Amino acid sequence: MAVTRARPDPEVGALDTSVYRVPTDRPEADGTLAWSATTVVVARAHAGGVTGTGWTYASPACAVVIEDQLVRVVTGSDPMDVVGTHEAMVRACRNLGRPGVVACGVSAVDVALWDLKARLLGLALPELLGRSRGAVPVYGSGGFTTYDDATTTAQLERWVGELGIPRVKIKVGESWGSDQHRDLARTALARRVVGVETELFVDANGGYTRKQAIRVGRRMSEDHSVTWFEEPVSSDDLDGLRMVRDRLDVDVAAGEYGYDEPYFRRMLAAGSVDCLQADVTRCGGYTSWLRVAALAYAAGIRISGHCAPHLHLPVALHVPNLAHVEYFHDHARLDPMLFDGLPPLAGGLLRQAPGAGALGHGMALRQADADRFRVG
Repeated sequence: MAVTRARPDPEVGALDTSVYRVPTDRPEADGTLAWSATTVVVARAHAGGVTGTGWTYASPACAVVIEDQLVRVVTGSDPMDVVGTHEAMVRACRNLGRPGVVACGVSAVDVALWDLKARLLGLALPELLGRSRGAVPVYGSGGFTTYDDATTTAQLERWVGELGIPRVKIKVGESWGSDQHRDLARTALARRVVGVETELFVDANGGYTRKQAIRVGRRMSEDHSVTWFEEPVSSDDLDGLRMVRDRLDVDVAAGEYGYDEPYFRRMLAAGSVDCLQADVTRCGGYTSWLRVAALAYAAGIRISGHCAPHLHLPVALHVPNLAHVEYFHDHARLDPMLFDGLPPLAGGLLRQAPGAGALGHGMALRQADADRFRVG
């Protein structure tokens, strides 16, 4: 006898976008890029009087992709069939090329659709997906190369002291690796500030050459007990990443620029990383992030959520091979300015927001506050 599923609503009635540009609290830079603002592209899907929200930190061009290519695919779709709609979105953008702004646009809409589905079902998204853990460990991330020692110290002290985060990361590779002496001095400062019990990570954002990364990484590991070396060389240099991984006793990580599943498959097949990074706001949303996590699981590799700490929570709770999620300064600062319902952080752990009303991923755009940052 067939069982008929009751559908909360027959179709997605509308999909809209908005763009916001939020200045940083001070100038920021890593090893290979500098910036003074973060742009947020928000997508909202509507069905049955319910709204699902997703977003990406990317170019306003994402909104154009959503409006020109994705609205017609999503409008009228079944809100229960997010995976099917995800595939339709990817196919609709075939001639545009998926990596970059297209993938970021798909990511924002995919997150919005998963949020919508869970809300229509009256569930929190972690309940819909299932959990393998009760909370998600984070690491404090910032320590920009533009910071002076006092600013770096204050940020590290807040993460470790006020927020109880037991692992922190700073940026190195300053000016494409041309100031490695300052990189080493700042790493030494970070170790003095956080003490011996806190894990210390560094991120070169691809700023070093292969052998330079090995030389600098060895000193950071031996002198300052650094255990995580992110993008010591360009993430496009899979052989270089593997060389650094083979020669250093630190975890080599990369993957934040992955915009589709084949990118991550190639990185894993090359043996380039100890921990794979993927970003729900870039890789294709929750649908693709879960696929990437499965690829890593099958390869015996852990996965870490890159940036966007609050958006990562539902999928990070789900996967068994999670390492942690990046509590990135820009996004941790910006999200409370624009969104309600953020999951709480305590003791270095993110947890699902409490209360029966926390449906979907629990977050929603606070329009009145967001409007002052709106652009376009």
